[in-house]
Amino acid sequence: MPCDLLVFGPHPDDIEIGLGGSVARHAAEGQRVGLIDLSAGELGTNGTPEIRQREAQDAAKVLGAVFRENLGWPDGAIINTPTLVKSAVEVIRRHRPRAIAAPYWNDRHPDHIGASEALRTAAFSSGLRRYAAAGDPWRADWVCYYFINDAAPASFVVDVSDHYDRKRAALDCHKSQFAPDDADAVGTRLTAASFRQLIETRDAQFGARAGVAFAEGLVVRDPLVRATLMKDGR
Repeated sequence: MPCDLLVFGPHPDDIEIGLGGSVARHAAEGQRVGLIDLSAGELGTNGTPEIRQREAQDAAKVLGAVFRENLGWPDGAIINTPTLVKSAVEVIRRHRPRAIAAPYWNDRHPDHIGASEALRTAAFSSGLRRYAAAGDPWRADWVCYYFINDAAPASFVVDVSDHYDRKRAALDCHKSQFAPDDADAVGTRLTAASFRQLIETRDAQFGARAGVAFAEGLVVRDPLVRATLMKDGR
């Protein structure tokens, strides 16, 4: 199923945390957005892989994604290996996205760092015709990196003000992580009210710098090309 934007997340709630508003905006504007969870989050303190994947599918519907898949990479051991890269290459070749979104490479969680490195390799290798993997060679126009835990100066931001309630609703789908009510649930960094505050504060700060209510920041490795120095590009 070809798509316009393919978004990768290391764990089932990472896409919503970092890029939920942008996914919702692209989907609302008619773009075909696909979501790929690399792991089932099986090492998570709360919830089970089965519960987390159900929550992920519910969140995908809220955001308007056309599909959501899980690659079954090992939670806690996401690193840049030939086996994991090959599986990502095959996904990219199968869905042929115009743009790819991957986690930013500097993050407190080792899986997020490993995912960023593996996906950068996969996005490049996917375009090599002699790279041995299923599917015809395909190279997306570019790869954009979004923030999950930490943030840095952004190359650009996406105004998600009109779609922020949908981001909130998608985060609410991940009840096992943010508001577990099981008898054996354990308090974590994610269950604290301050974690949702951290997400919204970051998005509000990016928004304030751009003169809007909420925005999500992204980084690209290559220079952004503009026609002129004029702000409107003309």
